[in-house]
Amino acid sequence: MSYLAAENRYDAMPYRRCGNSGLKLPAISLGLWHNFGDNKPYDNSRAMLLRAFDLGITHFDLANNYGPRPGAAEETFGKVLKQDLRPYRDEMIVSTKAGWEMWPGPYGEWGSRKYLMASLDQSLQRMGLDYVDIFYSHRPDPETPMAETMGALDAIVRQGKALYVGISSYSPEQTAEAAKILKELGTPCLIHQPKYSMFSREIERGLTDVLRETGMGSIAFCPLEQGLLTSRYLDGIPQDSRAAATDNHFLSSAAVELQLSHIRQLNVVAQRRGQTLAQMALAWALLTVTSVIIGASRVAQLEENVGAIAKLDFSAEELLEIERILAST
Repeated sequence: MSYLAAENRYDAMPYRRCGNSGLKLPAISLGLWHNFGDNKPYDNSRAMLLRAFDLGITHFDLANNYGPRPGAAEETFGKVLKQDLRPYRDEMIVSTKAGWEMWPGPYGEWGSRKYLMASLDQSLQRMGLDYVDIFYSHRPDPETPMAETMGALDAIVRQGKALYVGISSYSPEQTAEAAKILKELGTPCLIHQPKYSMFSREIERGLTDVLRETGMGSIAFCPLEQGLLTSRYLDGIPQDSRAAATDNHFLSSAAVELQLSHIRQLNVVAQRRGQTLAQMALAWALLTVTSVIIGASRVAQLEENVGAIAKLDFSAEELLEIERILAST
């Protein structure tokens, strides 16, 4: 059965201007990091992408190495785009990145012009696109001159393969340098994608100031801290959870135990606000960044997270209480 997008898809989602640009991003964006690879059922991936679009999520965030099997998430997205979403391409923001290891040899990772341009060509082929809306340098390269990496991003825009460019996981100093070079080249740096959550607040120590000074937008990855800031671990570590998996390198059982008291106290605040813990954590992050990238493994989880937009404001008392909880040991 052919897909028709919901007519009310723009009724609830807030769209926020990205820095000083003309582009607006949905408050909630969908990331395809973990759950759209070869190891997941295609029908579930398709259902999540279509439901996301129906809920007003117009921004889909990918990278060359997302899978597992690197490249698989882009292939899955390309298949859904071809099958269902092609008529809506001009309503969508599609982003991808390059920086981490993608193929063997000296030209398969980091930030050289050679790697970035080759990687984007491969990504476009996997997704069946002529261009992406945003292309990122996924991480700074300590050995390649910043001018070369930023020059490649500028060239990519001039070639029409990306409309905007961004950076991810750059320090405040690197961000300022990147923004300066791109401004001089005539291709402003649209956006920075850092890790940010209640439990990971490094960007508050300088980066947010640089973003404001340079007119750059921001979009947070891992705003739920790999599921820690959800109801998943309120009663301990379930056997089928990410933290219990022996092959998981992103969330350990020790990390859960360390934060368990904080999670439970924060959940009390969320309940008082009429939200789930995940919804409150997303709303809190959106006080600082333009958009948050959520991950999802099923449609119901996606719907719960999007429910954060129903209450994005906080009272001064609530913010003080959250700070007190986060500062406690």
